[in-house]
Amino acid sequence: MENQTILIKNAQILGGTVNNGSVLIENDKIIEINDKIDFSHIDKVIDAENKILMPGMVNTHTHLSMSLLRGLADDLPLDTWLNEHIWPMEAHLNGDYCYAGALLACVEMIKSGTTTFNDMYFFMDYVARAVDESGLRGILSHGMIDLGDEEKRKAEFKESKRLIEKCHDSAEGRITVAFGPHSPYTCSKELLKGVRKEANKYGNHIHIHVAETEYEVQQVMGAHGKRPFEYLDEIGLLGEDVLAAHAVHLSPAEIEIVKKRGVKLSHNPASNMKLASGVSPVQEMLKKGICVSLGTDGAASNNNLDMLEEMKLAALLQKIHNMDPTYLTAQQTFEMTTINGAHALGMKTDIGTIEVGKKADLILLDTKAPHLTPFRHPLSHLVYSARGSDVNTTICNGNILMENREVLSIPEAQIIEMAQNAAGEMLSKN
Repeated sequence: MENQTILIKNAQILGGTVNNGSVLIENDKIIEINDKIDFSHIDKVIDAENKILMPGMVNTHTHLSMSLLRGLADDLPLDTWLNEHIWPMEAHLNGDYCYAGALLACVEMIKSGTTTFNDMYFFMDYVARAVDESGLRGILSHGMIDLGDEEKRKAEFKESKRLIEKCHDSAEGRITVAFGPHSPYTCSKELLKGVRKEANKYGNHIHIHVAETEYEVQQVMGAHGKRPFEYLDEIGLLGEDVLAAHAVHLSPAEIEIVKKRGVKLSHNPASNMKLASGVSPVQEMLKKGICVSLGTDGAASNNNLDMLEEMKLAALLQKIHNMDPTYLTAQQTFEMTTINGAHALGMKTDIGTIEVGKKADLILLDTKAPHLTPFRHPLSHLVYSARGSDVNTTICNGNILMENREVLSIPEAQIIEMAQNAAGEMLSKN
């Protein structure tokens, strides 16, 4: 994609030090923010009158290609959902299906304002191709599962290293690769300790599911005599480079471990509610200074990738669960979706706020809509009233991926048809 100089003028800015003004983008970065920018040598001017300009949202836990499994198995507990429906269907996956599913997810994210995501799944080099074409920014990890099988373990490390060598720091630096041990109950101690060793060696992050359900906690306690975060701490996996998804069932001691080790968390309220996994103690962890970000999980357990919807659900869930309407304010929720997400993925200096020198990952939301009228409090409206379809323009790495609701980087209608066909083919094999 060709970069250009872009001026966004008359913007109401959220997530920056200036409330109103103009933002100048050159190549992939924000180079100026003020009201007096010279228009004469600018390739593209976007008038942001009646629009909110904010950082592109960061989805810190998802499974892009599971968009093909959307609506396949609903209203089931996680264990049944996985073992009887999702894993049997995933046995039919191939690279082409994962490519189609990832492209579909990329269209959905572009249209709902997500510019950076953290993904764990299979056939990830095919996913990387989709992400490269889409123009989005993503961390990709191969989901490692060995269930104690040594041969499987060797194969998982081989695939993870192949992915790092092929895709890490590709697509103009938009794609990076993490290690993705699935969870403490599907990965052996040897695999988890090996991941820590390799992550130290390569300098790559670690993305893992932890303490999603009570059943998982019981499994880990039965096998190792410790709760999930206690066990992971004992074997040395935890550190500031670890992103733990879900973190629903934590003891007070585990919360202290998470804080001490600097582990970052991804809260997935829609998926946790739909699978009745439980409610993560988000407010308590934020009070302790733990970095809690926001993720959608996959479209098979959400069932969409709309981070604006996820923000509202996150805020409301903390309020009703704690019976306190002051819990998880609009400001805190917004930060979880932007700067906390950037911090969780090791990108705090590059994305998450609108500042000179940061990457030009920005979105514009149209405020002229019945559900956003009267327009009074931008932050409140964003969290409690807005929806993904209010996103008008999406820019990532200085490239316009969508303008006036038209996706420019990839062919939306063609991708929808491709994904529909791929999902139909997969289902016919079951």
